[in-house]
Amino acid sequence: MPEDAAAILLGVPAAPGVFALRGERAEDEPYIVRGADLRRRLRRLLAPPEEVDEAGRPVLSKRLNLRERVRWIEWTRTGSEFESGLVLYGAMREAFGAEAARKKLRLHTPYFLRVTMGHEHPRVYTTNKLGRRAMDETFGPFPSRAAAERYCDAVLDLFKLRRCYEDLQPYPEHPGCAYGEMKMCLEPCKVACSAEEYAAEAGRVFAFFRTRGESMLSSLAADREAASEAMDFEGAAALHKQWERVKAAASLADELVRPVAELRVLVLQEASKLASQQVSGSVGGQAAAGDGSEAAVFLLEHGRIVGPERLSTLGVRAVREQTAVGSSLFAQPLMLAAVVEGSGSRAQGPGEHGAAVSPEDRAREVLERLAALADKAGEAEIAERCDTLSLLRRWYYRPEKQRAGEVFLPNADGAWPLRRVLNGAARVVLGAPGEMQAVDREAAKGLKTKVIHAGREGVERVVAVLPKRKRSRKAVVPGDLVG
Repeated sequence: MPEDAAAILLGVPAAPGVFALRGERAEDEPYIVRGADLRRRLRRLLAPPEEVDEAGRPVLSKRLNLRERVRWIEWTRTGSEFESGLVLYGAMREAFGAEAARKKLRLHTPYFLRVTMGHEHPRVYTTNKLGRRAMDETFGPFPSRAAAERYCDAVLDLFKLRRCYEDLQPYPEHPGCAYGEMKMCLEPCKVACSAEEYAAEAGRVFAFFRTRGESMLSSLAADREAASEAMDFEGAAALHKQWERVKAAASLADELVRPVAELRVLVLQEASKLASQQVSGSVGGQAAAGDGSEAAVFLLEHGRIVGPERLSTLGVRAVREQTAVGSSLFAQPLMLAAVVEGSGSRAQGPGEHGAAVSPEDRAREVLERLAALADKAGEAEIAERCDTLSLLRRWYYRPEKQRAGEVFLPNADGAWPLRRVLNGAARVVLGAPGEMQAVDREAAKGLKTKVIHAGREGVERVVAVLPKRKRSRKAVVPGDLVG
């Protein structure tokens, strides 16, 4: 009943989450929205009207009030805005359908770069449409179309691939284009090159996009070193200048820009204050509070985001990768903190004979569970993949100060950087580590000198009280120094 709204809302947590308001009839569309504080947001929607007329009827107001229409409340508690966005998308997709959810959330497919390697005369172009057959030769996502075109133009300036959009019918009398006149194209339209030469150039362009420039940078670096060893300093300087140009072009693409079919991303967020298993339910549901030492882990694989899985940071503390003294010898990306016996160090999967599991093993188990979930879900449809990439792009390409959480990409061999993941989880749970106190080396040297000098004085005093005889080291014992 509306009169019991205040008492009912006491069972809703004052925490981030997603809720749905439903009416009496099953065919009525639910009102689904997310909020940073579920209880406060529901009170605004279900509170009594602020003004009433003489008959006691509410006065019309621009403020939305659903007090008289809601008969059922469902909610899901989340730990971050990123998780709320995923839950909201899933709820709207289930309630309204994929197309309606896409429109309500204003999801737009990101822009990509596609290299048409299957064409007789391959080219590169910007697109926001994905095809299942072309995902291996499509790279992205980019934050905008302008960013994709800027990167494409910078890369094509390094090669001589065609930039025209026509379906070529090569013949010697073809008029060509400006890029051919500037010798920036092999001019396949005029049959100025063989099919093998153009295919080789297209392969080099494809390798550049696939490795984000490393295929060309490594070759130039090797040639530069060889020129330096041969005392050809002018040639080495020219190669270094070309290397810098290639590096500038490669830097226009973010680390996230990869082949769409192989895109795998690990996202760490703050976990909700619930039990180890995420719970969703109606008003009045009971949920145990988490211990606050866990991070929520999400995995993007096969075109969909699975999770969250909780990663415990017990026994882990984050430190800065560079200490105040400015030496990398003392840098540790991960440090272990002392764990009190019986404090739950075995909560995340005990090993054999009850042995405590190391942080790396816990992280490895979490990633294996997420990979199993992704494999079980299978390959996502093109529409769902586009929506997932749109949600990821919306979060990832925010200014770094506004983007909460951590993101990690796999290494070159496909393995995840476990120690970096644990360090990121510690930052998510504990916050960024503070500045380390500067070390005063001169003061430390002075203290050491005083200690040594005091020790020597102590030895002399002890020796002085000994009887006059041949001094030996056996007469000076630790007990005498303490005394």
